[in-house]
Amino acid sequence: MTDDRSPNQQLLPLTAQALTDHGSSAAHLSIGGCDVVALVAQFGSPLYILDELTLRTACQQYRRGFAQYYAGASQVLYASKAWSCLAVCAIVADEGLGIDVVSGGELYTALESGVLPRSLYLHGNNKSLPELELALNSGCVVVVDNWHELKNLDQLARSRSQNPLVMLRLTPGIECHTHEYIRTGHLDSKFGFDPNDVPAVFSFLSQSTLQCLGLHAHIGSQIFELQPHQDLGGVMAEWFLVAQRDYGLSFSELNIGGGLGIRYIESDDPPSIEEWVQTVCRGVTESFTQRHLPLPKLLCEPGRSLIGPACATAYTVGSRKEIPQGRTYLAIDGGMSDNPRPITYQSQYRAVLANRLDAGADQVVTIAGKHCESGDILIRDLKLPLAQSGDVLVVLATGAYNYSMASNYNRIPRPAAVLVSNGSASVILRRETYDDLLRQDCLPEALHRQTTTS
Repeated sequence: MTDDRSPNQQLLPLTAQALTDHGSSAAHLSIGGCDVVALVAQFGSPLYILDELTLRTACQQYRRGFAQYYAGASQVLYASKAWSCLAVCAIVADEGLGIDVVSGGELYTALESGVLPRSLYLHGNNKSLPELELALNSGCVVVVDNWHELKNLDQLARSRSQNPLVMLRLTPGIECHTHEYIRTGHLDSKFGFDPNDVPAVFSFLSQSTLQCLGLHAHIGSQIFELQPHQDLGGVMAEWFLVAQRDYGLSFSELNIGGGLGIRYIESDDPPSIEEWVQTVCRGVTESFTQRHLPLPKLLCEPGRSLIGPACATAYTVGSRKEIPQGRTYLAIDGGMSDNPRPITYQSQYRAVLANRLDAGADQVVTIAGKHCESGDILIRDLKLPLAQSGDVLVVLATGAYNYSMASNYNRIPRPAAVLVSNGSASVILRRETYDDLLRQDCLPEALHRQTTTS
C-alpha cells in the first residue's frame, strides 16, 4: 500500500486516525495502528512516537523523484543530525539511502546499525584527529570543510599510505529566507571554503593523495523557496568546469545538500518532496548541459523532511494556571529538555488531545514545560478542548531536532521512543533513569569522606 501524500506537507503522521472502538465515548488518536493513550499507559510519558510508514514513504518519494527527473546516477542521504539512533539509521538504509553524519558519534552509530561505509559521508567544520582516524578506518567519504582539516587529512593519509575519498564543501553565496541560525549557504557562514579560496584548494588537491569525488554545498534548513535550489546548480557547475579546465580534476559527484521545510503549523506551505526534487534535478541538468559537462552523480541530504513529520511526542497534562484577564497555562511533564526548538529558534508547533480527539476546541491555552525556566514554553495560544490533569497532549512533527537536541536540563531523564507500525510498538530508545543520570558522575574520595563523616 502506497500513500501519495508528501509527508512534509502534513501536520500529522500519514497513519494518524481517530480511534473510536476502544471502549471510550471519546475518540482517541491512533498512530501506526496504535492507540496513543494506550502507548502512554504502557511506556509512560513524555514519549516519542515514530511512525515507520511515514518515514519510509518520505524515503521512497525522494528516491522515486530522482529516478524520474534525473538522467544521471543519484543517491539520497539521510542527514542523521536530525535524529541519529540505530533504528532510524537501519530503516533509511533499508530504503536504499546513505547517511550524512557530522561527528564521530553519528558515524559510529551508523556503522553499528549496519550501514555500508561507502554510503556514509562525514561532515563537520572542526573534525578532530580521532574523528578523521575513525573515518579513514571505516572507509567513509570525508566532506572537507576548511584548510585546517584539508592539511590534517592529507598528512594523516600520507602517514598511513591511504588515499581516502573526499568531497569539498563550498560556500555558494546563496541567501534564503529562514532562521539566521540555520542559514548555511551565505558567504558569512562558519561552514565551507570561501569562493576566494577555491582555486588554491583545487591546486592543492591536484598534488594530493586525496581522491576528491566532487563538491558539496548546503544553503540552509526549513526552506520553503524553490528558486535558491534552482540557482545552486549553476554555481556548482561553474566550479566543476574550473576544476576540470584549469586543474585537471575530474569530479564525479555533486551534493546539493537538503533544506526542504515541513509543515509545523496550519499556515506553513512547503513544496512537496517531488516538487523539490524536480527543481533540483532541472537546475543541475540545465547548468551542466549548458557547460558541456557530463552529469555528475547527484546527491542530496534531507533530514527534517524525512524524519520530522514521522514523529509526534505524547505528554501527560499536569497543573493549570489561569491568570485573570491573562493567559491560561497548561503544564506538561516535559518541555525544553525533550524539545529545545521553541526556546532556541522560537519554533512553532501544534498539538491535539489524544484522549479527546473529537472534542471541540473551546479554550485557548499556552503549553508550558516543567523546567525551572520562564522561557520553557512549547506552544503559545493553542486552541484545545477544555483540558485537565491526566489528559494526553500530543505535539506534532517532532521527529527532527527533538531527541537529537534533548538534554538532561534540571537533571530530567530523557524520554523513551517507540516505533509504531501495523498496530505494534517497539522500543527503539529506552527511557533514561535516575541511575543513568549518575552514570558518568565521579565523586572524589575526599568529598566522599566529607559527606559520610559530616
